[in-house]
Amino acid sequence: MSRVPALDGQVVLVTGAGSGIGAAGALELARRGAIPVLLDCDADTLEATARLIGRDTLVQCCDVTDASACEAAIEATLARHGRLDTVWANAGIASFGQLAHTDPSAWQRVIDVNVMGVFNTVRAALPAVLRQRGYVLITASASSFAHPPALSAYAASKAAVEAMANAWRIELAAHGVAVGVIHASWVATALVSEGALHPGFERLRATMPAVLNRPLEPDVAARIMVDGIAKRQRRIWVPGWVKMLHWLRPFLHTPLGERELVRAAPDIERYYLEGLQSHGRLASSFGPREHQRASSRQHGAESD
Repeated sequence: MSRVPALDGQVVLVTGAGSGIGAAGALELARRGAIPVLLDCDADTLEATARLIGRDTLVQCCDVTDASACEAAIEATLARHGRLDTVWANAGIASFGQLAHTDPSAWQRVIDVNVMGVFNTVRAALPAVLRQRGYVLITASASSFAHPPALSAYAASKAAVEAMANAWRIELAAHGVAVGVIHASWVATALVSEGALHPGFERLRATMPAVLNRPLEPDVAARIMVDGIAKRQRRIWVPGWVKMLHWLRPFLHTPLGERELVRAAPDIERYYLEGLQSHGRLASSFGPREHQRASSRQHGAESD
């Protein structure tokens, strides 16, 4: 097994650090001696992560869809630490629903956060990362190449950021900056637990073999990811079998590869329409946390 380089004293900015993979990754970074800087749009969860880390951890409440807020977070990082070695664009959300039924604003929000949020984060951080000949890491997904029904916005966003990373890796190679992509399967985060509240999502998961359907605990996933940061890997597979799925990507969208999903699609649509009737389009498209945020944004817009 190759030795994992030390991360002592390296400054790593993590978006989406208030919960899930981002929070677990920030804790693991701190445990390895790195200096995490935490960004999230949820101030309460952000502060909770910071308290677990201690050490007067720098936090910035930031919506990554706001380019100026990302720039301000980088300025605050440099003012506190004087450098930035790694930017980890991890913030992401998901929406659920078929093309004919999903709320367009939910679909758009996924693209705004997962694609433009990555662009805004990396673009703002890049001058500082260039000075350190550092590392850019983007949380993509196994959905970058496996595109399930009712998750078209999420799959499109993760395919997009994989493509962005591939292009940026080539652009930045001569500047000594490495670019990596995380391809994760199920991790036991709020995205998965909230998805389990929707029968259509559970029907979707049931199309996968049981051995491929066990979520990793966030701390286990974080150890793999932080190893990848230390090694400045091009691709980080979470868990390792996702690499095999990547090799099989040409097969995934053949008639045989899609057969079980095609069989499940009518059930998934039926479950979605039942939720639509009970809870409304936006509630059926988003999980509880993002639905609350969407409602808050809508209320704020109406108040202006």
